[in-house]
Amino acid sequence: MGIRKKTNKNPPVLSHEFVIQNHADIVSCVAMVFVLGLMFEITSKFAVLFITVQYNVTITSDGPDETAVNHFHHGIKDLATVFFYMLVAIIMHAIIQEYVLDKINRKKHFSKTKHSKFNESGQLSAFYLFSFGWGTSILLSENFFSNPVALWEGYPHSLMPFQMKFYFICQMGYWLHALPEMYFQKTKKEDIPRQLVYIFLYLVHIAGAYILNLNRLGLVLLVLHYFVEFLFHVSRLIYFSDENRQTGFTIWAILFVLARLLTLSLSVLTVGFGLATAENQGFDLAAGNFNILFVRITVLAAICLTQAFMMWKFINFQLRRWREHAQAQTLKKKQVPTKTKSKKDKANGVNGVSSHGADSPRARKEKSS
Repeated sequence: MGIRKKTNKNPPVLSHEFVIQNHADIVSCVAMVFVLGLMFEITSKFAVLFITVQYNVTITSDGPDETAVNHFHHGIKDLATVFFYMLVAIIMHAIIQEYVLDKINRKKHFSKTKHSKFNESGQLSAFYLFSFGWGTSILLSENFFSNPVALWEGYPHSLMPFQMKFYFICQMGYWLHALPEMYFQKTKKEDIPRQLVYIFLYLVHIAGAYILNLNRLGLVLLVLHYFVEFLFHVSRLIYFSDENRQTGFTIWAILFVLARLLTLSLSVLTVGFGLATAENQGFDLAAGNFNILFVRITVLAAICLTQAFMMWKFINFQLRRWREHAQAQTLKKKQVPTKTKSKKDKANGVNGVSSHGADSPRARKEKSS
């Protein structure tokens, strides 16, 4: 993300600079249109599509005390809800940027490169922390930790509790908001391909798990991944404040490798063994059943390729860090002999002057006398 320079001049209305400077206010006005639509009977049916979670199914539990439980499935109307929460993500992004990150930047006086990376890590660390905490609470409430068999048992998991569906809606909304944010934040051209790659990977995997009714596996893998990414961006924020504090990167590197192994293990266990041996085999679009060999191979291939790509990026990152550390150590070693040599030269210079003074004509005259 580039540095937004604030000027006293008011840019022309609807110009690029005007939209960039006032994008949070513009998006807030658009979001308020949908909220105000709830107040009128004519527009409420339309506004509800954007604000509330759709496709509610009420299930009555059997027993002496019949209780109604609300579950949700996915559908085409979810696109409207994702769009609205994408607007909310843009507004939250602007609030964090203006009231937290910009204030820290003014105090620290970072360089242009550090300024861009600090903003990126600040935004992502806040999102990863929030998503990790929310996802963990869902896993605990649904008892997925104590019953890992539930990841594939009873597939297809076409019905989701409210919190799980809303979690996936917000995840897709957040990663979609990252696309216009590249324009709003004046992202450098050399950073755009890198950001597009990881935005695309997030959207494909989250939407894939949501559509294929692999939401339980997707939630577990997201929580695991977000925790490791949160550690990385917090370590980078600490590094920007003090470059000698790099312990966080070491902890992150160990957990990163473990997370990749655990991701592959859970994916193979759930898709390769759990779904492959399930009774409910076949393809049924109406029931949301995608448990066929082609889909299972495609899902596993996508996960394995993504993990391999991440490990390749990780290895390159570590090699670059070691190379930079080795260069810094080499420079330090070269500077130490230079300093000792200069001290010796000074000492020899003093001795030379004193010896020259001893052999001077005046000294010889004093000697002869």
